[in-house]
Amino acid sequence: MAGSMAAVGVVAGAAILAVGLTAAGSAAVVGQRLASAADAGALAAADAASGAVGGVPCDRAAEVAGTFGARVETCGLDGLIATVTVAIRFGPVAAQATARAGPPP
Repeated sequence: MAGSMAAVGVVAGAAILAVGLTAAGSAAVVGQRLASAADAGALAAADAASGAVGGVPCDRAAEVAGTFGARVETCGLDGLIATVTVAIRFGPVAAQATARAGPPP
């Protein structure tokens, strides 16, 4: 009987560890997707501000960020430099990332 209780404990511990590692891996994937959405949104806004592509800069940023499943929280322009903050919900948590793009200094 003691051996079966130990086996149940080992299996339960392995299951808890697997769930924790899966959650951590998922959070890492969401973080990378969020950073990509912010970068792409800022680049799209900067391109629109410079006239390289048509459209309103912040609308272009929202369009591009939406393809990553993110939404634009803030979008600002300082000349040709665009600063975009995007957010994604990950379970009960709202994660945010900010990126800047523009011509080289």
